Amino acid sequence: MAKPIPAIQPIELDCAAGDLTLEMTRWLSHLRAERRLSPKTSEAYARDLRQFLEFLGGHWGARVTLAGFAALEASDVRAFMAMRRAAHIGGRSLMRALAGLRSFGRFLEREGKGKVGALSAIRAPKVGKSLPKPIQMAAAKRFADADERAGETRDPWIWARDAAVMALLYGSGLRISEALGLKRREVPLPGAGDVLIVTGKGNKTRMVPVLQNVLALVQAYVAMCPHPLPAEGPIFVGARGGPLNARIIQLTMERLRGALGLPDSATPHALRHSFATHLLSRGGDLRAIQELLGHASLSTTQIYTGIDSERLLEVYRTAHPRA
Repeated sequence: MAKPIPAIQPIELDCAAGDLTLEMTRWLSHLRAERRLSPKTSEAYARDLRQFLEFLGGHWGARVTLAGFAALEASDVRAFMAMRRAAHIGGRSLMRALAGLRSFGRFLEREGKGKVGALSAIRAPKVGKSLPKPIQMAAAKRFADADERAGETRDPWIWARDAAVMALLYGSGLRISEALGLKRREVPLPGAGDVLIVTGKGNKTRMVPVLQNVLALVQAYVAMCPHPLPAEGPIFVGARGGPLNARIIQLTMERLRGALGLPDSATPHALRHSFATHLLSRGGDLRAIQELLGHASLSTTQIYTGIDSERLLEVYRTAHPRA
């Protein structure tokens, strides 16, 4: 069952008139309820629009009204993008900001509130493509080894918890939010099942396989956990029994990558990258990997073919006698 979507609180901005903030509130509700955008994406879009309106308020020297927004000129948008670039905002963030502004403009047009043609006249900024940085297979396995934490002052059940979380990230290719969002009833006991139903971005669910040795790590943590773990509650909890914060796992990986001599790119999300890359290098089908990762578009998954090609070229350069 999909989680209920919380109501959007009415927006109030000193730089914008009430007719415009009312449409902003309705737009954000539309993004969450109808388009099913994730809360983080909706928040980013709302933040970008607020920054644009604050800029316009100073740029025009007056509060921005709905009619004024509909009468935007391309030069206004370019001035905003130039201001953000001067603040060292990267191309990817600028592209997201423009996408959010265009989304709001399309919403206004569909609602009969005016056509903001200036937004479509602006070319999206170029973004340099960067390949994900997976972790080597042997190192990725060590992240899920509770013995690597020997000597730490934390309780052993916390070692076991962190090992189980990272085993899920690498073993099933989960996002950290997906792993920490699992309820206890959703994780089978070892030998009683081999799949997880995961809720991903936009409240979309997908089925992913889970290895029995990963389930064994999860069960070892559950057996050691001193806090109650009800069936409808999160299976991974913090030191005081509340929902586990993703930052705790990030800090754990920071400590471990120092011990293992790995670069700063060895993050929880890098374990997900490693899952995809290692499957592909072993002959995994790209479409199947797309389904396992929960990517809406195959083009998102295809980036891992670039990693595999780089690896093959590196093998060629280091091994070929004439290289």
